[in-house]
Amino acid sequence: MHQYARYWERFRSMAQTRPLTELLPADMLNQFRQEVINEPQQPIQAGHQQLKMERGELEIEREVRSRIDGIHLEIFQRTQTETTKRWTYEQEIKRPYFHVTELDEPQLINWRRYLDFEEVEGDYGRTQFLYERCLVTAAFYDEFWFRYARWMSAQEGKEEEVRNIYQRACMLYVPMSRPQIRMQYAIFEEMHGKPDLGKDILNSILMVLPGYVEAIVALANMTRRNDGLDAAIKVFSDILENQSTDPYTKGAVTAEWARMVWKIKGDVEEARQLFHKNHQWCLDSRYFWINWLQLEMDQPTTPETEAAQLLKIRHVHTDIRRRARLPVSTIKDLTHLYMKYLQERGGKEAMKEYLTLDKEVNGPFSVQTVNKTKLAEDGKEATTNKRMLSENGHPGVEVDDAAIRKGENPYTRYFREQGETPAPNGQQVGV
Repeated sequence: MHQYARYWERFRSMAQTRPLTELLPADMLNQFRQEVINEPQQPIQAGHQQLKMERGELEIEREVRSRIDGIHLEIFQRTQTETTKRWTYEQEIKRPYFHVTELDEPQLINWRRYLDFEEVEGDYGRTQFLYERCLVTAAFYDEFWFRYARWMSAQEGKEEEVRNIYQRACMLYVPMSRPQIRMQYAIFEEMHGKPDLGKDILNSILMVLPGYVEAIVALANMTRRNDGLDAAIKVFSDILENQSTDPYTKGAVTAEWARMVWKIKGDVEEARQLFHKNHQWCLDSRYFWINWLQLEMDQPTTPETEAAQLLKIRHVHTDIRRRARLPVSTIKDLTHLYMKYLQERGGKEAMKEYLTLDKEVNGPFSVQTVNKTKLAEDGKEATTNKRMLSENGHPGVEVDDAAIRKGENPYTRYFREQGETPAPNGQQVGV
């Protein structure tokens, strides 16, 4: 783009030696020629007489060339103006070709700003051309495919163009590790009366990413919209019955299934039973426990039913603290939700439970009874207290004098607890 002025000068000098038929289309050339011929000729004064001279062919050609040069000059000036407006963005493009390595952030920012500028200018052809240039460089970045498709969908009568954008992104460029563009394409096809194609697209994602919960939920919802609630539930049940489904996916799918039964079917008890039935498989699933607790806490109550509902919530919360294998921070956050519920909707005895929980989750570890019980191999708080006493603030080991006299290495158990290989023959490791 930066050499357009040099090209213009070379073209202008060369145009003087080329036939007129090479400089303009035939219809425009004939129009210019006719205009020159029809122009009144200035009379020439010869003594007391004025002579009217006819234009010769050379004079006509010279006048036509002058007009052609004027048109080309206008084109050059417009090009110069538009180039100057875009030069800020053009000079920042460091890699105008495709490469598998990532673009640095300044390059991505420049493309975003350049597209913003061109869209505001409002010329469809220029904007489309810039999108195509951008995607040569950023073909792996689904954000630009999303943007291109959304911009194109805002143009009237461009359904096939939008479909072509999605197909190029999904079939050629964007890796399956970024499945969102495919999910958007599935919705696009459903919107245009092709739900079966949309479901095929979602199933293709699950063939490569079988545990991708968002695609499972999208498939179930698309099935519900087009085939009914029972068909959508079958999508969830098939996933749960599949032996290869991992526990995390099972937990999330169970939660989404229960949510659909609760929100769409309106059957809270069936949703509750789904959680009860599958909770033993989902002890490590944050998604499962968060949604179960939320379901129970979101149920409306009356003064007569509040106590019974509180028992259900307490049961779920107790399982979260005592049985679920969740990070301590997650258990703490869920306990805070339950404590807030006790404040807002609990009865006269609720604050006693509130302060007990406050001690357990916000107090020092020495008073966290439940956590110490979970850490003990035998499930006894005293065992953890004994271990804390032996370690006394450092990751040591309990020394058994009798075992040492028998020749046993006191560090063996420590290494095993850390998941490391015990030091052979009592040697020190990693000093």
